[in-house]
Amino acid sequence: MLFLLSPAKTLDYASALPEAPHTLPEFADDAAKLIEVLRRKSPAEIATLMELSDPLAALNVARYQAWSRKFTARNARPAVLAFDGDVYDGLQARQLGAADLDWAQQHLRILSGLYGVLRPLDWMQPYRLEMGTSLKVGTAANLYQYWGSRIAEHLNTLLAADKTPVVVNLASQEYARAVDRQALKARVIDCVFEEWRPGGWKIISFSAKKARGLMMRWAILQRVETPRRLENFNLEGYAFDPAASQAQRLVFRRRTTP
Repeated sequence: MLFLLSPAKTLDYASALPEAPHTLPEFADDAAKLIEVLRRKSPAEIATLMELSDPLAALNVARYQAWSRKFTARNARPAVLAFDGDVYDGLQARQLGAADLDWAQQHLRILSGLYGVLRPLDWMQPYRLEMGTSLKVGTAANLYQYWGSRIAEHLNTLLAADKTPVVVNLASQEYARAVDRQALKARVIDCVFEEWRPGGWKIISFSAKKARGLMMRWAILQRVETPRRLENFNLEGYAFDPAASQAQRLVFRRRTTP
């Protein structure tokens, strides 16, 4: 069973790193092709393409220029320790032990507009390139076309030894779309996190992002390897709601924010 997470826009390349092994991105050559396209764009073009402020556009143009095909401890850090957003606030990867990170390395994949798919301990150089960006690369009009079915095929390879392959989707819709479900030879389970608000149950973006990270952390610590065990997730007031759920869509709800 594999879990999927989205990346984060916010990055942390300043905090001290805990000791951890590293691996190299498996789609580094594809990332390099994207970088070459991005390097040809001006700060103004990047600002328009990605709807960024001028300072953020300039920062990312500098990142593209600095990006190197050689990954080192100076220019990169493990992906799960570099991303720093709501999902990763829930995941709290820095507090995981070596055995936990090793389990995550085997069972978690982070989807990425630049890197395609990242293992938690893959060295990652700083970047910004959301999967929904309409970046033209050759005959591809956007990143979904650029990656095509390759992400799904990669997941198929990872799951080939499983008799009943399962992918647990904890990624956002933007990133989940990058996995071609027609090409994917696995059952996909989407996890949904809702809160009670006047008018009914709603998905609150900030809370739902953190909840995805919380579930991933819980799955790592509990060594969850079967879909049925997902129903036991109960952190920060969430509980599985069987009446609102379906076999491929598990709904977790809470009435109050902790």
